[in-house]
Amino acid sequence: MAVRRKLLLLTLLFSFILLPGCRKKQYAHVLKQDDRDMVGSHNAGAETWKPLIDESVSRLLGKSSQTILQTSHTTIRDDGSLARSVCFVGVENKSGETIGDFKEQIYEHISTLVSQDPQYRMISRRYVEAAMAELRCSPDSLVLPQKQRDFQMVLEKNSQPIDYLLFARVTSGTTNSNGDYQRDYLLTLELLNIHTGESVSESAMLRKGYHKRRWGRWLHYGDDDDD
Repeated sequence: MAVRRKLLLLTLLFSFILLPGCRKKQYAHVLKQDDRDMVGSHNAGAETWKPLIDESVSRLLGKSSQTILQTSHTTIRDDGSLARSVCFVGVENKSGETIGDFKEQIYEHISTLVSQDPQYRMISRRYVEAAMAELRCSPDSLVLPQKQRDFQMVLEKNSQPIDYLLFARVTSGTTNSNGDYQRDYLLTLELLNIHTGESVSESAMLRKGYHKRRWGRWLHYGDDDDD
């Protein structure tokens, strides 16, 4: 018994000695502007959301300037330009995966790009979220006439009249093949004119393949290039 006890103690001692060396280390580095985005191995990441946002916003702004904005009821600034106020009410995720903190990134990126267009004035997100909290309403409910009027009144009390509601929705479609799968991501933006009820929508799609083996890309797409 004494020998077995000594062997057990020696085993535990060596385990504690070797334990620090068995711990996994983690390293990090700061990316430069021209560095490529990391490609997520299990779900969408920067390599997916950035091009989807850029393309969908570009299409929406181009289309809206030719259609819905021609019937705008907005006021005219002193310099003769139209003051079109846009209220971005949020990003809805209807995809097959959680998007985590990228939901905030998507919101901020879309809002920034739209606000850079001289035709628009974005309502501060703080006013928008405060108004929605006061009315206890969701983005979908804002298409209802009464909810929409109540929402307008709350914002107008804070000197934030609105002309358009902007909605964003993320959806996806998944194709499986023996453990590997392809996911098609779709980002849809809708701009709704609250004065006329007229709206325009634009979408952007990006397809991404996920593979359990390195040669999975070649097997399904005939291409083993990692770029």
